[in-house]
Amino acid sequence: MTTPRRILERHGLRPLKRYGQSFLMDRNIMSRIVESVDIGPLDQVVEIGAGVGIMTGMLADRAGRVIALDADRRMIDVLEEEMAGRSNVTILKQDVLSYDFSSVPPAAGSGIRVVGNIPYNISSQILLRLIHFRNFVSTAVLMFQKELAERIVAEPGTPAYGTLSVLVAMYMSASKVISVSPRCFFPRPNVSSIVLKFETRDRPLFELRDHEHFQNILRAAFAKRRKTLMNSLMDNPFILISQESASRALKELGIDPMRRGETLTPEEFARLANVIRPEGNV
Repeated sequence: MTTPRRILERHGLRPLKRYGQSFLMDRNIMSRIVESVDIGPLDQVVEIGAGVGIMTGMLADRAGRVIALDADRRMIDVLEEEMAGRSNVTILKQDVLSYDFSSVPPAAGSGIRVVGNIPYNISSQILLRLIHFRNFVSTAVLMFQKELAERIVAEPGTPAYGTLSVLVAMYMSASKVISVSPRCFFPRPNVSSIVLKFETRDRPLFELRDHEHFQNILRAAFAKRRKTLMNSLMDNPFILISQESASRALKELGIDPMRRGETLTPEEFARLANVIRPEGNV
């Protein structure tokens, strides 16, 4: 059976650390990932870090179109050879952090679907970019380092709970697909992995006036986790607010100013962002 390792050897290539390359070898895991995306024959799929193209082919067997992204020129050459004859696969040498997901025409009544064994060193940034393009992405199934995956789905009041936890909860429903052992990769990483599935909500979990301001409130609240919420709001580079304004807002919302940001629910953060305005006026 053809494996990523054999394909790389055939092309005289080795994984490069600068691209965070660790190739998934287990076809059963690949099948679980592809099945979890729920792809139909009209769906448009974007694969992040397509690599040598084994999962690309699996996706192409189900989708109307697959756009395979990879930042490594060497992988593009491999993909073009491996995907030869597949008319529904478009291969792009592209950094995902600069890719415009809104450029993909979705299937009728459905947003695009995103899949990837993504580089762990930029996985948080990739998830934030998908949230930015949430109006165009309906589903994403992505591989994360275990610790980050646990942060993404963490509950309020737990040590792992943070900005990503709240942002994802606000705009997406996230669920675990499968845990993946280091031995399933080449080369083997030093960490375990988890595949998560994200489904974009039709509207935010709670109504928001301003997404960017909401995100700045989260950054302020979690910047120094040991600080009280009041001190976090007043001493941060993300929003400007006076002590009087912060105190008035928290009192209006019934939120104890001595609480720490990590104890607030997504709803409490949404209400706080809606009351404290970006210019510092309540």
